[in-house]
Amino acid sequence: MLPVVVVHGGAGHIPKERSEKSTSGVCSAARAGYTILQGGGSSMDAVVEAVSELENNPSFNAGCGSVLNVKGEVEMDAIVMDGKTLGSGAVSAVRNIANPVQLARLVMDKTSHACLTAEGASLFAQAMGVPQVSQESLITDYSRMRWKKNLAPDANPVACQMGKMGTVGAVAVDSEGNIACATSTGGMLNKMEGRVGDTPCIGCGGYADNKLGAVSTTGHGEAIMKVTLARLILFHMEQGQSVEAASDLGLAYMKSRVGGLGGVVTVDPQGHWAARFSSLQMAWAAVQKDTLHYGLYAGEHFTQDNNPH
Repeated sequence: MLPVVVVHGGAGHIPKERSEKSTSGVCSAARAGYTILQGGGSSMDAVVEAVSELENNPSFNAGCGSVLNVKGEVEMDAIVMDGKTLGSGAVSAVRNIANPVQLARLVMDKTSHACLTAEGASLFAQAMGVPQVSQESLITDYSRMRWKKNLAPDANPVACQMGKMGTVGAVAVDSEGNIACATSTGGMLNKMEGRVGDTPCIGCGGYADNKLGAVSTTGHGEAIMKVTLARLILFHMEQGQSVEAASDLGLAYMKSRVGGLGGVVTVDPQGHWAARFSSLQMAWAAVQKDTLHYGLYAGEHFTQDNNPH
């Protein structure tokens, strides 16, 4: 069994001046997740650590750096899933929380439910002693600038989504063969208040099953939901497809059937992994056997030694 962690920083189009930060961010998150696996930690610990690090990085659309809804506010979604038990926890439309992925894990661990939303999620966070943060602390100048540009009557809704990548996520296999996924997002730029996308929906934003593998998705949320992309890819793996072929089949179906673009990171129980996308770019990174793998454009695959020395 080869422990592995694979992360993505969102599918979409990243302006040149932001792409370096995106690449270094996913590399750093993958390293953090792998350090946990090396120390004997669980795949769940690893994916939550990796995604928390991306939530704390203002370069990504999750946690601090989330895009703003039409009212100029932050509403975030997140999910975790444990492949051993099929246990899952999710939160949707949450505000004033620095790390929604950690709240999603608490939903899985401390309640009998799979998803808590908005005010209810906020009350649960308070009950769990999760500190509230000010909305201002989650809003970057970049997000505010994008929001303002988008309110203009002549704004192009497609160009609007550019420059702010989607969701962040991670999948991992640990040394015991347990598999997990985690996904977190600020959602869609200038979305309606209360809009919830694919991220917190099981089988859409993510899915993990020790028998099949795990997937974390990113891209156009409404399209991902229509084809339950994460579960669709695992269905192809059930049919004997490789992680790479299954990922490509799922993404191709979403594009042809509903015109949606996106990206995924995928693992199987043996530790084979893939990072695939139909969008122009997706920042991704993986660590396995002390090698760091990463890329941003289609066909890119760089490697370097992951030893800190």
